[in-house]
Amino acid sequence: MEPLKHECGIAMVRLRKPLSYYHDKYGTWMYGLNKLYLLMEKQHNRGQEGAGLAVVKLNSRPGEEYLFRERALGSNAISEIFDAVHKSFHAYSAEQLSDAAFASSQIPYAGECYMGHLRYSTTGKSGLTFVHPMIRRSNWRAKCLAICGNFNLTNVDGIFQEITSVGQHPRNMSDTHILLEQIGHRLDREVERLFCLSKGQNLKGMDITHFIEERIDLSNVLKTCSGFWDGGYVMCGVTGSGESYAMRDPWGIRPAFYYMDDEIIVTASERPVIQTAMNLPAEAVQELMPGEAILINSNGVPRIERILEPKQYQACSFERIYFSRGSDQDIYRERKALGYLLSDRILRSIDYDIQHTIFSFIPNTAEVAYYGMIEGIDHYLDERKIRTIRENPHMSETELREVLAQKVRAEKVAIKDIKLRTFITEGNSRNDLAAHVYDITYGTVTPGVDNLVVIDDSIVRGTTLRQSIIGIMDRLQPKKIVIVSSSPQIRYPDYYGIDMRKMREFVAFRAAVALLQERGMEHILHESYQKALELRKQNFGEEVENVVKAIYKPFTAEEISDKIVDILKPEGVRAKVEIVYQSLEGLHEAIPNHPGDWYFSGDYPTPGGAHLVNEAFINYMEEDLGK
Repeated sequence: MEPLKHECGIAMVRLRKPLSYYHDKYGTWMYGLNKLYLLMEKQHNRGQEGAGLAVVKLNSRPGEEYLFRERALGSNAISEIFDAVHKSFHAYSAEQLSDAAFASSQIPYAGECYMGHLRYSTTGKSGLTFVHPMIRRSNWRAKCLAICGNFNLTNVDGIFQEITSVGQHPRNMSDTHILLEQIGHRLDREVERLFCLSKGQNLKGMDITHFIEERIDLSNVLKTCSGFWDGGYVMCGVTGSGESYAMRDPWGIRPAFYYMDDEIIVTASERPVIQTAMNLPAEAVQELMPGEAILINSNGVPRIERILEPKQYQACSFERIYFSRGSDQDIYRERKALGYLLSDRILRSIDYDIQHTIFSFIPNTAEVAYYGMIEGIDHYLDERKIRTIRENPHMSETELREVLAQKVRAEKVAIKDIKLRTFITEGNSRNDLAAHVYDITYGTVTPGVDNLVVIDDSIVRGTTLRQSIIGIMDRLQPKKIVIVSSSPQIRYPDYYGIDMRKMREFVAFRAAVALLQERGMEHILHESYQKALELRKQNFGEEVENVVKAIYKPFTAEEISDKIVDILKPEGVRAKVEIVYQSLEGLHEAIPNHPGDWYFSGDYPTPGGAHLVNEAFINYMEEDLGK
């Protein structure tokens, strides 16, 4: 119920024809720019802290700019950057703007290679400096590089050491800046390799440039660099001479999709955005496989190449639960299944009293799971009607109508009423205002008689539940409030793109610690802390034990859920409160093709994840408990 800062979104467009072709066929040479806008706007859900685009113009002459970039901060960043691009066109006459050949050579942002990015901060670093694309410039077009990505690397320090060992001096320690220098350095070496080959063929002048740009192979660059990367990622890049790539991590943690025909090549983080932007059926859009890259040369010729051997498949399940657009046909089906599979446990929690229960959802991202939950309750109710009729074959028409009239009571009981502004939410006023983020629909619940079931997609910190949701639900005076999470208990930080990194942020962790303290089992905390200190000495690339698992091991999921209720239930709430979580088994039944569940299970797909969760636990013990 509290929004997470999470994976970024990427969008790339490569035109395979001259701009005049699109002007003649589609009525504008801005065809590629317009497609980029659609791809970015349809992924607005993936980044509301900033956005940027880069464009490479292939038909520039020496002395003319060929790599253009625009970036902006804030939730309106997409509109701002495209407004800025179109404002740059005001310098040209209507005749010039309608001339595709003139645009191709003279007008900024009129290019063939487009890259877009939507940013959510995953590391707490903010400001325009950290908004993608990042650019590394050179007097050689082939050495110029713009990169962006949907990623978080766990071993930035190791990559930093690797690139500084060869003499580089990065000016920033963010993972994107480090990657820019690492990839840029290898790109320099690739260009220099081809330069030596050209000299061996006695080429001179611009013939050397053309020789390099026609032969540069970004797979060499990626294969050399990516062996150092630990994390979940989709890396994208374009050079000043028009070579481009998009590469997916070998575990398949982060998603990437593409479409290509003889006019255009499109890459994005989500399948339905490509379907919408290009008006395509789902089967026309392909998924980039783990460890693969789509590589496009300066002539616009694409190929798919395996850069790294695929590892154990660990595609992110939380991507399906929460982050991606629900308009994807598979994600829609999976989210419904998550709700459907919870129906039995929900029925038990309300003692099967459907007649006196209201079903609803908060927030809007939980709506599809809500439909699945209603289907599950409906299915149970239909079976109960059939059983009642079979057991009473001689019931009167009135009695029969009473049985058939039984319905699931579905209502919109909560409405997001205001958006808190930071200038009025500081200090003591924040908690008071947070209680009014949602408002309720009065008259939907019979006081003291009805249960109220509200489904959410996930519960991480529980802040909004404690400060707002439970309290306003209680105003309706239900007999019982059942909060349902379509995902399992989120117990562990993510280190592959989602901004939840500190142990104290997880209400499930706080509940487990509270149970240890209540039951005189605090020694488990201290033993796990000592073990984490020992494991800290091991090489970062080595597999290590996740010591935080020991904190949860003594307790059942139900015990932790009950303690979460104790933590989150505000004083003065009269209704009984229960929280029902999805099980790990239910998660994998609903989402069988995305097994990455480290948020819930603690089974990190890469060595870096376990190292970092142990480090987070050390920080918790030393900072929160004052060790």
